[in-house]
Amino acid sequence: MDFSLGEELEAVRDLAREILTDRATPERLREVENSPTRVDERLWADLAAAGLLAAVLPEEDGGAGLGMAGLCVLLQEQGRQVAPVPLWPALTGALTVAAYGTRTQRSGLLPGLVDGSARPTVALEEFGPADPLKPRTAAVRDGTGWRLSGVKAVVPAPAGARQVLVTAATGDGPGVFLVRPDAPGVSREYAETTSHDMSAHLTLDGAPAEAVGPPGCGAVEHLVRNASLALAAVQAGVADGALAHAAAHLRGREQFGRPLATFQAVQHQLADCYIDIEAMRVTLWHAVDALAPPFDARAADRAALVAKWWATEGGLNTVHRVQHVHGGIGVDTDYPVHRHFLWGKQISTTLGGAGADLERLGALVTGGAVTE
Repeated sequence: MDFSLGEELEAVRDLAREILTDRATPERLREVENSPTRVDERLWADLAAAGLLAAVLPEEDGGAGLGMAGLCVLLQEQGRQVAPVPLWPALTGALTVAAYGTRTQRSGLLPGLVDGSARPTVALEEFGPADPLKPRTAAVRDGTGWRLSGVKAVVPAPAGARQVLVTAATGDGPGVFLVRPDAPGVSREYAETTSHDMSAHLTLDGAPAEAVGPPGCGAVEHLVRNASLALAAVQAGVADGALAHAAAHLRGREQFGRPLATFQAVQHQLADCYIDIEAMRVTLWHAVDALAPPFDARAADRAALVAKWWATEGGLNTVHRVQHVHGGIGVDTDYPVHRHFLWGKQISTTLGGAGADLERLGALVTGGAVTE
């Protein structure tokens, strides 16, 4: 199977790499980490101005139609630079609205994302051992709308989000709902994550909401699947960036009159990193390819879980090894490679860790129901 990028995806990769490398400097990262929102709004505006946010959206919504393939290319470049912009929650949410939303929902949300003036975020996780496909937050009908009650944990990048895509349970199956963060019945508690991002625990008490497609239509599966792939793509970039730091460090340091890179034990560590990263790339692009027609929901979910497991397990192993080969410098919280370690750790627990991924994959392989 050929996973080489086509001309359009190569253009996205090259432009994203140029912008992110230029803007996401260690000095700028330090500045953003000390800001109230932890989001680099200048970089977000630059990505929008370059057309990179619009690239993933359908052409009828003002985009270039590159979909998840374009998003994964963009996210890998973000991960390499650990750039603090909320790409994965905003764009996976937008793709679900583009796929299942009404014309009014699409026209109200997507143009703002194209020009960078507005963005959504997603609320997929809850406290306790919870499958993101089986939310405990409840949605009940209220006339032509809905009312949501429950608690959503670690909602990413709440600052600047105009809408939150919330997953909730109904009598007709799980659904995705649009909730305004300033709506009655919505409260939030801010919480800093391992990666220094700012998240929010969202409490919903009869909050008004709009359904994105009818409950049980497959919107939840679509959103969770795309979020899993997006996280895998970011993690692949994080691991690759960490390995690049390790290679540069080991080439420039000597012990006993020899470069550290020539020691066999160190070479074995980096070889293991390389193997894990290649496995992450292969499983990621296999999962992206599974989204193409003819679409099979079970095969796509299975591929997405395999990619997420490799990103969780292989990504975490890579950032651990890279930090180890840096020695004492690696634990300096201001040293660049430490940010890759923190991002790798955070991503490895988002939407469940490796054990949860294997449990969901096992259920799917042995006949668990998939609706789309």
